[in-house]
Amino acid sequence: MRHRALYHSPEMTEPNYSQADPTGSDTRRRRLLFRATHRGTFENDLMIGGFVRAHLADLTEADLDALEAVMEIPDTLLADWLTRRAPIPPEDETPMLCRIRDYLSR
Repeated sequence: MRHRALYHSPEMTEPNYSQADPTGSDTRRRRLLFRATHRGTFENDLMIGGFVRAHLADLTEADLDALEAVMEIPDTLLADWLTRRAPIPPEDETPMLCRIRDYLSR
Protein backbone atom coordinates (compact mmCIF):
# COMPACT_ATOMS: atom_id res chain seq x y z
CA MET A 1 0.00 0.00 0.00
CA ARG A 2 1.36 3.40 -1.01
CA HIS A 3 1.10 6.33 1.37
CA ARG A 4 -0.12 9.59 -0.01
CA ALA A 5 1.40 12.85 1.20
CA LEU A 6 -0.96 15.01 3.20
CA TYR A 7 0.53 18.19 1.75
CA HIS A 8 3.14 19.19 -0.76
CA SER A 9 6.38 20.49 0.68
CA PRO A 10 9.03 21.82 -1.71
CA GLU A 11 12.57 20.53 -1.47
CA MET A 12 14.70 22.32 1.09
CA THR A 13 17.77 24.01 -0.29
CA GLU A 14 21.08 24.87 1.28
CA PRO A 15 21.71 28.55 2.01
CA ASN A 16 23.98 30.36 -0.40
CA TYR A 17 26.98 31.05 1.82
CA SER A 18 28.94 32.66 -1.00
CA GLN A 19 26.65 35.69 -0.76
CA ALA A 20 26.52 35.85 3.03
CA ASP A 21 25.49 39.17 4.52
CA PRO A 22 28.56 40.53 6.33
CA THR A 23 26.47 42.94 8.43
CA GLY A 24 24.14 40.25 9.74
CA SER A 25 21.14 42.30 8.62
CA ASP A 26 19.65 39.39 6.67
CA THR A 27 19.79 37.14 9.73
CA ARG A 28 18.28 39.88 11.85
CA ARG A 29 15.41 40.31 9.39
CA ARG A 30 14.69 36.58 9.35
CA ARG A 31 14.65 36.49 13.14
CA LEU A 32 12.32 39.49 13.29
CA LEU A 33 9.97 37.85 10.79
CA PHE A 34 9.91 34.68 12.88
CA ARG A 35 9.25 36.64 16.09
CA ALA A 36 6.52 38.66 14.37
CA THR A 37 4.69 35.54 13.23
CA HIS A 38 5.16 33.53 16.45
CA ARG A 39 4.16 36.00 19.15
CA GLY A 40 1.96 33.73 21.15
CA THR A 41 -1.47 35.01 20.17
CA PHE A 42 -2.90 34.36 16.74
CA GLU A 43 -4.32 37.88 16.50
CA ASN A 44 -0.91 39.46 17.00
CA ASP A 45 0.76 36.94 14.71
CA LEU A 46 -1.55 38.13 11.93
CA MET A 47 -1.24 41.84 12.67
CA ILE A 48 2.48 42.15 13.36
CA GLY A 49 3.44 39.37 10.97
CA GLY A 50 1.41 40.96 8.18
CA PHE A 51 3.11 44.31 8.65
CA VAL A 52 6.58 42.76 8.82
CA ARG A 53 6.00 40.61 5.72
CA ALA A 54 4.83 43.66 3.78
CA HIS A 55 7.66 45.98 4.85
CA LEU A 56 10.65 43.88 5.90
CA ALA A 57 12.70 44.43 2.77
CA ASP A 58 12.31 48.21 3.02
CA LEU A 59 13.07 48.69 6.72
CA THR A 60 16.25 50.54 7.66
CA GLU A 61 18.47 49.52 10.56
CA ALA A 62 16.81 52.23 12.68
CA ASP A 63 13.40 50.82 11.69
CA LEU A 64 14.55 47.35 12.73
CA ASP A 65 15.59 48.76 16.12
CA ALA A 66 12.18 50.40 16.50
CA LEU A 67 10.39 47.21 15.45
CA GLU A 68 12.35 45.18 18.00
CA ALA A 69 11.24 47.66 20.69
CA VAL A 70 7.59 47.22 19.62
CA MET A 71 8.00 43.45 19.82
CA GLU A 72 8.86 43.81 23.52
CA ILE A 73 5.39 45.19 24.29
CA PRO A 74 3.13 42.57 25.94
CA ASP A 75 0.66 40.92 23.57
CA THR A 76 -2.49 42.12 25.32
CA LEU A 77 -1.44 45.78 25.26
CA LEU A 78 -0.21 45.55 21.70
CA ALA A 79 -3.44 43.97 20.45
CA ASP A 80 -5.56 46.61 22.19
CA TRP A 81 -3.46 49.48 20.84
CA LEU A 82 -3.22 48.18 17.27
CA THR A 83 -6.94 47.45 17.01
CA ARG A 84 -7.74 50.81 18.65
CA ARG A 85 -9.66 49.13 21.48
CA ALA A 86 -7.51 51.28 23.74
CA PRO A 87 -5.56 54.46 22.99
CA ILE A 88 -1.79 54.30 22.92
CA PRO A 89 -0.47 56.24 25.92
CA PRO A 90 1.61 59.25 24.78
CA GLU A 91 4.75 57.88 26.45
CA ASP A 92 4.46 54.65 24.41
CA GLU A 93 3.36 56.18 21.11
CA THR A 94 6.37 55.65 18.86
CA PRO A 95 6.52 56.28 15.12
CA MET A 96 6.89 52.53 14.45
CA LEU A 97 3.89 51.63 16.60
CA CYS A 98 1.81 54.26 14.80
CA ARG A 99 3.08 53.03 11.44
CA ILE A 100 1.95 49.48 12.22
CA ARG A 101 -1.42 50.69 13.52
CA ASP A 102 -1.96 52.85 10.41
CA TYR A 103 -1.00 49.93 8.15
CA LEU A 104 -3.65 47.79 9.83
CA SER A 105 -6.30 50.53 9.48
CA ARG A 106 -6.04 50.78 5.73
